[in-house]
Amino acid sequence: MTTRIRHPYLDHPGPIAFAHRGGDADGLENTLPQFRRAVAAGYRYIETDVHTTADGRLVAFHDATLDRVTDGSGRIADLPWREVSHARVAGTEPLPLFEELLETFPEVRWNVDLKAESALHPFLDLIERADAWDRVCAGSFSEARVVRAQRLAGPRLATSYGTRGVLNLRLRSWGVPAALRSSAVAAQVPETQSGIQVVDRRFVRAAHARGLQVHVWTINEAERMHRLLDLGVDGIMTDHIDTLRAVMEERGVWV
Repeated sequence: MTTRIRHPYLDHPGPIAFAHRGGDADGLENTLPQFRRAVAAGYRYIETDVHTTADGRLVAFHDATLDRVTDGSGRIADLPWREVSHARVAGTEPLPLFEELLETFPEVRWNVDLKAESALHPFLDLIERADAWDRVCAGSFSEARVVRAQRLAGPRLATSYGTRGVLNLRLRSWGVPAALRSSAVAAQVPETQSGIQVVDRRFVRAAHARGLQVHVWTINEAERMHRLLDLGVDGIMTDHIDTLRAVMEERGVWV
């Protein structure tokens, strides 16, 4: 059962379907066409990542460098936006600025992975200017970075646990005392990590007992989606947006 709402970002009936990087199974991750495809398929929650260029522009992109998925090269943090803007994902699509995504998709709620410390202040400044506090949830593998974001923004910013928070929640689910940050609204986790099961009934119960939602990434197979929904998770992130929609429609929980 979905947990109580602790932030307007989570105000959604039933489990949340997240399009991971817009649904990157098509090879156009974190691009406007892929985000448009997800929105056209009915997705209203989209996961993306942000880095900053050398001149402080906030780019929606996963990697620290351009090399893997674009025809460009180099570290984004070392390049000005005028150079980054020329790179093309799969040789065809430019990298979007996160500001552009907020403007283009006003109905979408964004789950944002703050990939670099340099992205923190530009991200918070943008959310303030756009008055988009109800539309974003910030996360990071770095617990310290999320804590700094929360300290700067206060309760108006929804945040998820970083690696340390997830570990402590897993320990709590086993009955081991561990400190947990009270300001988070969600635990966003892999199903397993390094061969260790992260998400099971005990983990979900421990999260729900603290009013936290559990969002699991990145799940692309229908049987795994069904299994996690049976456990009571509150959200699933997927590259295969058509598969997740079909599973949720089958279960009568697609909204």
